[in-house]
Amino acid sequence: MSQTNNLPKGSKKLINAWAFYDWANSSYPLVITSAIFPIFYVNVTSTKDVDGNVISDIVNLFGHSFKNTELYDYIVALSFIIVSIFSPILSGIADYSGNKKRFMQFFCLLGSLSCASLYFFNLENLGLSLLSVLLASVGFWGSLVFYNAYLPEIADPIDHDKVSAKGFGMGYFGSAILLIINLVLIKGFDMNARYAFISVAIWWIGFAQITFRRLPSGTKNQTASGNIVFKGFKELWKVWNELKHIKQLKRYLIAFFIYSMGVQTVMIVAVMFAKKEIVGLEDSNLITSVLLIQFVGILGSFLFSRISKKIGNIKALGITLCIWILICFGTYAYVYTPNSFYVVACSVGLVMGGIQSLSRSTYSKLLPETEDNASFFSFYDVCEKIGIVIGMFSFGAIEGITGGMRNSILALIVFFFLGFVILLTIPRSKNVV
Repeated sequence: MSQTNNLPKGSKKLINAWAFYDWANSSYPLVITSAIFPIFYVNVTSTKDVDGNVISDIVNLFGHSFKNTELYDYIVALSFIIVSIFSPILSGIADYSGNKKRFMQFFCLLGSLSCASLYFFNLENLGLSLLSVLLASVGFWGSLVFYNAYLPEIADPIDHDKVSAKGFGMGYFGSAILLIINLVLIKGFDMNARYAFISVAIWWIGFAQITFRRLPSGTKNQTASGNIVFKGFKELWKVWNELKHIKQLKRYLIAFFIYSMGVQTVMIVAVMFAKKEIVGLEDSNLITSVLLIQFVGILGSFLFSRISKKIGNIKALGITLCIWILICFGTYAYVYTPNSFYVVACSVGLVMGGIQSLSRSTYSKLLPETEDNASFFSFYDVCEKIGIVIGMFSFGAIEGITGGMRNSILALIVFFFLGFVILLTIPRSKNVV
């Protein structure tokens, strides 16, 4: 093993290398999930009149008709189901074989190549085109299972909030740079938006090499023999038995599971909501609002890291959830114009970075002393993914039933409120309260 893989825990070089994967892969949630692709998708899958007005947003897949955004919600939800099924198996195997980095590399490659294939997205081959959307999502979220599991290995618990915030901050900043580059090329040089999807692939897999060069392969906890898949299941069963007896961790995972239904759903559907529901909002201004969320998100991740030091993680998370409830209620009742949407975008950015960073670091603080970090973090990721499945399916189903995305916001309010209530029941601890 090279010297670069033998960096000590807490090493600045090691932490920077780990955080750099946020810089690399955050190009996907920004450009593909949040900004350019959602606008591209709605435009490609909508029927317009000669004046450019949308006359139909219905698409057909396998003989069934859907609203275009409703179908997109279902495809993304399916990707989370796939990750939820396979990540526990793979993370258990990774702990036994000591190959966390190899699995992380595989999903990074899958996600980046799938992003590149979005260049060929078209309505005539909608099923195949949506497969690229599906696999890109699987690649991104699959790699995060192993990325998050490195946090307890690279930093001590006292530094988890700061290191987690650093990762999210770098992710927000790096992805914003790529989005600005693409926006300049699209608006200033009339570049086809399809090339933006290729740029994500290059950015993601290219900068990820900095991370892969310095991160260790992972700790090999036991000698792998026999059927390694079943050993992974056995390890996960052991983790579950431990979790059941840790009251703080169990309560936190329940709260996290519920409010995750709202957090990631907002990230995924925000641009499509604005595209359909906000009158007079140009595509270029919509992308600008996403950039606004990114830069405010950098501030939010570090702001709530500082707040957590003053009042504790649980109380800081409670503040973010209260703000989320106000944002959702305000959006449902009052946000109809571009200016009101910009105010909401700033508010979302502030709490988005904070809640993501604090959620990851709070979980890492509550973990028992263990070397099976990948298996424990798989539970965290599965909770998040299943939560997003419910959130995305609810959002899409309510739109399909009622005919509008605005009514779907009511489900998000319920998710954030229930998560907040359960958060209040977590027993006190000097580390997180």
